[in-house]
Amino acid sequence: MRKFLIALALPLLLAACGAEPVWAPDDVVQRAVVPNTGPTQISLMTVVSTRSGSGAHSGLIIDASQRVMYDPAGTFKHPAMPERNDLHYGLTDTRLAVYIDYHARVTYDVVIQTVQVSPQIAELVFERAKAEGAAPKAFCANSVSHILAGVPGFESIRSTMSPIKLMKEFRKLPGVTERIVHDDDADDNRYVLYVQPEEAS
Repeated sequence: MRKFLIALALPLLLAACGAEPVWAPDDVVQRAVVPNTGPTQISLMTVVSTRSGSGAHSGLIIDASQRVMYDPAGTFKHPAMPERNDLHYGLTDTRLAVYIDYHARVTYDVVIQTVQVSPQIAELVFERAKAEGAAPKAFCANSVSHILAGVPGFESIRSTMSPIKLMKEFRKLPGVTERIVHDDDADDNRYVLYVQPEEAS
């Protein structure tokens, strides 16, 4: 019976490890780089069901020497934001607004929690996001919490599979600010990805 259960579970385990690597070329990434001209900070993005209160997704905005977005196991794509294993380069305010609008809808809110950090800490989180790699499906919170865990100032963050648990732990960080984005868009929000031509350049 035990061998039968293992054989039954194996395809599911293999499927969970099916993160597909994406690696944009160096020149494409370099052209897309957006230097950070504001404060160095880390923002946790949590997509929360308006019906059940459960967490649907976790993402990380990193304002270090440049602005990037780590969107593990996410479905967001932008033609002007080249990707390297879930790390998206070229984040502008406009593109961040598109990302938020893509996730916020009548059935989901987006909780944005931000904490300012030193340039050194922001760069450390950036480097850890580079090293984390592509996340398997449903491992978004696990990947984000793994990046933050152990970083000075984020020692209270523990490894978790739950976006809600991660959000609650992030909420306890000193100096954190929080805002919630509500939207009455239809549940099928794919049209948001059809950006204007000037945003694709």
